[in-house]
Amino acid sequence: MTDRAKVKYRSQMKILADMLEAIESDGGRSLPTRIMFKANLSHDRLEKYISDLMQLGLVEELRDGDKVAYGLTGKGVDYLVEFRRVVEFAKAFGIPL
Repeated sequence: MTDRAKVKYRSQMKILADMLEAIESDGGRSLPTRIMFKANLSHDRLEKYISDLMQLGLVEELRDGDKVAYGLTGKGVDYLVEFRRVVEFAKAFGIPL
């Protein structure tokens, strides 16, 4: 088995949850660079997933002049609660997510 075969990739659901958790950990509002580092994403992937999160209504763009931050919406908080519930359920049955 090669080293590459051992690599586990995150699902899109997990990546979105990691981004939402990054925003949550900053008090519900975070700058793009902090989200990128906390969720371990490249800038290109950050932009793609931020766009997805905004389309889903899970985050909102917050502008202050030239500065852009992203904030959790109520729906984003709900997503995190339910995602964590699914993770616990899967763990109870030994299913890796």
